[in-house]
Amino acid sequence: MNLIDFILHVDQHLIEFVTAYGTWIYAILFLIIFVETGLVIMPFLPGDSLLFAAGALAAKGTMDPFILVGLLFVAAVLGDTLNYHIGKFIGPRVFEINSRWIRKDHLYKTQAFFEKHGGKTIIFARFIPFARTFAPFIAGVSHMSYRYFLTYNVIGAFCWIGSFILLGYWFGNIPQIKDNFTHVIFAILFLSILPGIIAFVRQKMARKDAEKQ
Repeated sequence: MNLIDFILHVDQHLIEFVTAYGTWIYAILFLIIFVETGLVIMPFLPGDSLLFAAGALAAKGTMDPFILVGLLFVAAVLGDTLNYHIGKFIGPRVFEINSRWIRKDHLYKTQAFFEKHGGKTIIFARFIPFARTFAPFIAGVSHMSYRYFLTYNVIGAFCWIGSFILLGYWFGNIPQIKDNFTHVIFAILFLSILPGIIAFVRQKMARKDAEKQ
């Protein structure tokens, strides 16, 4: 099983995990969310689609939705906290590191977004792949006050975990969605990266306007 297959058929693989590991599925989901948000070198793990699929399974009674939301909320908060402290420990010298695991363009884009929106970036980034992994790291690099960071961390984790699990719980088992789950995953992925696409287009247009002037 490769990562792309897991992302596109996450609902099927979660069912397989539940069958194989039983209640250990909670620990597996906790670990995935914690690692995706906690380690800057792991931004490619599934997030939104995983939460949506988990919510759909919870609606079937496979998992307890309250335990699911509670555990994954804790995983998301702890993950961002770890990422923040890693960034704070490494500091600005991270931009001098040449590594295939840490893309400098992602770091610079996140830093620019961070400078524009401040602490709210921690909340916004929860809903954007890659950015949700890099945002707490950049917050640490920038030495944002931890108390200030933690407030946005908790709010962002609650909104992200709660919204996607509830969406999956309410809509994931509707026949039209269930029978076209792969298309739904593509839609979720597209909507997740749409803000980044819009920002990129605006940046290109602004650059062209500046060149004309």
